Amino acid sequence: MTNLNSFKAYDIRGRIPDEINDSLAYDIGRAYAAFVKPRKVAVGYDIRLSSPQLAKALKRGLMDVGVDVLDIGLWGTEGSYFATAAEKLDGGITVTASHNPPDYNGMKLVREHARPISADTGLLEMRALIESGQLPPKAAKPGTERSLDIRGKYLDHLLGYVNQAKLHKLKVVVNPGNGGAGVVIDLLEPHLPFEFVKVNHEPDGTFPNGVPNPMLEQNRAATADAVRQSGAAVGLAWDGDYDRCFFFDESGQFIDGYYLVGLLAEIFLKREPGARIVHDPRLTWNTIDIVRRYGGAPVLCKSGHAFIKQKMREVDAAYGGEMSAHHYFRKFSYCDSGMIPWLLVLQVICERGPLSTLVGERMRLFPASGEINRQLKTDAKGILARIQKHYESRALSVDFTDGLSVEFPDWRFNLRGSNTEPLVRLNVEARGSETLMREKTAEVLQLLDS
Repeated sequence: MTNLNSFKAYDIRGRIPDEINDSLAYDIGRAYAAFVKPRKVAVGYDIRLSSPQLAKALKRGLMDVGVDVLDIGLWGTEGSYFATAAEKLDGGITVTASHNPPDYNGMKLVREHARPISADTGLLEMRALIESGQLPPKAAKPGTERSLDIRGKYLDHLLGYVNQAKLHKLKVVVNPGNGGAGVVIDLLEPHLPFEFVKVNHEPDGTFPNGVPNPMLEQNRAATADAVRQSGAAVGLAWDGDYDRCFFFDESGQFIDGYYLVGLLAEIFLKREPGARIVHDPRLTWNTIDIVRRYGGAPVLCKSGHAFIKQKMREVDAAYGGEMSAHHYFRKFSYCDSGMIPWLLVLQVICERGPLSTLVGERMRLFPASGEINRQLKTDAKGILARIQKHYESRALSVDFTDGLSVEFPDWRFNLRGSNTEPLVRLNVEARGSETLMREKTAEVLQLLDS
């Protein structure tokens, strides 16, 4: 019996070989073909040691049922998004497990126009096809495979977001964490005036310097130290498949992704007054304040890439951002990119000065706790109901877009259960008082722990 635990809410991800292996990859290719009914599909893979072999099995599954495969080779997730949209293909698949440990792998799947396939939009149907054995038979005429080099078009697209006349020499620390981002940095380097200080730069699927996930505090020191030692203007770090980009200011301080959402929203609203900006419910006040200040329309959406992309299409948003460092762009097929954000921000640094100045005032106006995880001893629904009951009589508003959001005049919080782990995740922010934010964070945590 095939283990199908790797089918998650947004993608396919599991441990090798018991949760994902060549046999399952082959079946995923056939199930994808049965569900999407594509003619041509882009396939890429990340730097994990198991990725080329899984990609080979996936491609065999697609071709055996008559689908033509365009192999884009070694890429981050956004490679298949870009190839699907730019080449007008019927879909794209990247073999990747993003920031999971080396013994994990998985796949992220899109259909035409780079529309995501999640549990709500096809993954469960594909899983059911594999489970029931109702997969298409081998085609009389198998599909073909050819290589597709998207590097030139992709670089042109990235560089189209910046005015190169406004860029000047900056020292920039880049830390791909031995993931795939270094390959793109090297391609961009000849086109930019920046001096790159490269840390953990070489792609290495054994992850010799730890799993590339800068969300984890213990993974930030290498970037922060390099910024301080080199006197760089900014530090950048990525997760393994570089769909998330993380920022450090000129002092080496890690900047929460929340404040980058506000900064990027401002950049797009200056270019496109009145645009809609999509944001998630975890932390909102800074984003809403900036969007309204620059004449835009803030649009609230449940966290998660599938929801954000869908909402962006519905309202034709110019930009969407999550505090988790996912940033989405209309011109990038409403998809997330870990390369576009830093190019935009570095142009603003060239024009207006250091990152600490660009976000420092916003951090003082709207201090935030950052995401705090708590292990569950009981079910998340029960905990959320208890916290709601405690606060709702005194609250200005209670919202259930994603978990529980409760607002008061001078502070607010969001509490939500994890999709993938037995955890609740808490975010707290206040208006202009770090002391109040810390007091209220401790108060909610005490209620959770009791």
